[in-house]
Amino acid sequence: MTRFSWDLPYPSQRMPVLARNLVATSQPLAAQAGLRLLLNGGNAVDAALAAAITLTVVEPTSNGIGGDAFALLWDGKALHGLNSSGRSPQAWSMQRFAGLVTMPTAGWDSVTVPGAVAAWAALSRRFGKLPFAELFKPAVAYARDGFAVSPITARRWQDAQAYYPQFTEINRTFFPDGRAPQPGEVFRCPDQADTLTAIAESQGDAFYRGSIAQRIAAGSAAEGGAMTLEDLSAHSADWIAPMAIDYRGVQLHEIPPNGQGIAALIALGILRQFDLNRYPVDSVDSLHLQIEAMKSAFVEALRHVADIDHMPVSPADLLREDVLAAKASAIRMNHTAQPVAKLPAGGGTVYLTAADSSGMMVSFIQSNYMGFGSGIVVPGTGIALQNRGLGFILEEGHPNCVAGGKRPFHTIIPGFVTRDGQPLMSFGVMGAHMQPQGHVQMMVRIFDYGQNPQAACDAPRWHVGPDSGLSLEPGFPAEVIQGLRQRGHTVTTSAPTALFGGGQLIYRLAEGYAAASDWRKDGQAVGF
Repeated sequence: MTRFSWDLPYPSQRMPVLARNLVATSQPLAAQAGLRLLLNGGNAVDAALAAAITLTVVEPTSNGIGGDAFALLWDGKALHGLNSSGRSPQAWSMQRFAGLVTMPTAGWDSVTVPGAVAAWAALSRRFGKLPFAELFKPAVAYARDGFAVSPITARRWQDAQAYYPQFTEINRTFFPDGRAPQPGEVFRCPDQADTLTAIAESQGDAFYRGSIAQRIAAGSAAEGGAMTLEDLSAHSADWIAPMAIDYRGVQLHEIPPNGQGIAALIALGILRQFDLNRYPVDSVDSLHLQIEAMKSAFVEALRHVADIDHMPVSPADLLREDVLAAKASAIRMNHTAQPVAKLPAGGGTVYLTAADSSGMMVSFIQSNYMGFGSGIVVPGTGIALQNRGLGFILEEGHPNCVAGGKRPFHTIIPGFVTRDGQPLMSFGVMGAHMQPQGHVQMMVRIFDYGQNPQAACDAPRWHVGPDSGLSLEPGFPAEVIQGLRQRGHTVTTSAPTALFGGGQLIYRLAEGYAAASDWRKDGQAVGF
């Protein structure tokens, strides 16, 4: 029995990892799973997928087999985007949710078709080097034989238990003996091992058309859900062109809507109208400008972002230079703007990145949304289904209003930076609406202030919250906090660390790469 505390009362510092082949994730066992595939002759896609699949087992508090996924990938010649977020069941409509103010947080009426499995298969088929089944071996072994739960994951696991008292299967599967596992305790889930094996052997087909799909549809029918076999079999992972904006001589690329990556692009488009180098890093002026730009970007994202097939305004229109310049001119240095439209709260995500000596770089993100997601675990499978339906709104006529066969507003966003048409940085910052804010803060720290990726990751963060209140991590000077309050910001300094997300970054050097991993997560960067 462990006799010591798992508290970490002292600040620590991580070092950047420098190598020709790298993987960085939010959980060490997953990072090492990716590294194992690289050492076995795989490429960055193989490594990223092995890490992603392993994360569904070793960090189930933030993602799962029943989650969604997005990717940005440099194949050595060009940048590709993949949107594998799921669509709503065809039977969903505004009438189905009549009488509700917001979409359900849990249960079958929060579940859209899971897309992560399709993303794994699509990436492996087009860009992978090793057989698909090889990517699953580490995850299957951890699910069947067990793994020691890491400290931050254990904390999230314990926090999650209170949200699912009415769901029998999730408690049987993830809270055996009526509790969450403690740090260092070994957890096993043989059902996940069987499910991942079936996915591996069928190239993912079992999940959307075979035995697993039948179990998902049967569970939905038995409990009053709308999801059918037809909804599952209709899912596709879509290859799309990323969108980008120029910033300080580099280009930040994001997945187009239904994701919120455009919010980061709008904010940077506003910030490039200012010379941030006039102001010291972490000064009141610098932070105020970043925060005001972010709030302005969120106004546009919440007004317009939806399934791109349902948006009356094109993403390009939101990034027009005259529009961005007008937003910049509206910022007042001496006072904050009025609060923006209310941001949804909550979220749980994993981000990972991989790069190899051939020049291939992968930016990958997957999520169940809120912790274990909807609370629905498909009996006998270990699959916790996401609750991405919560991303819809119940406002008739809004581009993001709920409807059948439609993708909801999505929070998870992989990021990628190029310079002069060449890859430079693959990165992401987890955590619901922290994600575009994290992208902006990483870009400013690295490309305005010249901080290295690990320093940018270690630095204290700010977060514009659901009520437009401003949360600050420890580390900002007292005079800066007071200065922000004097400009009208409602500041709190007691927010939990989880609010500020967790980043992973790989930056291309003249030869090889530098990788960073966030102290706010259990993860690490590994390479050779």
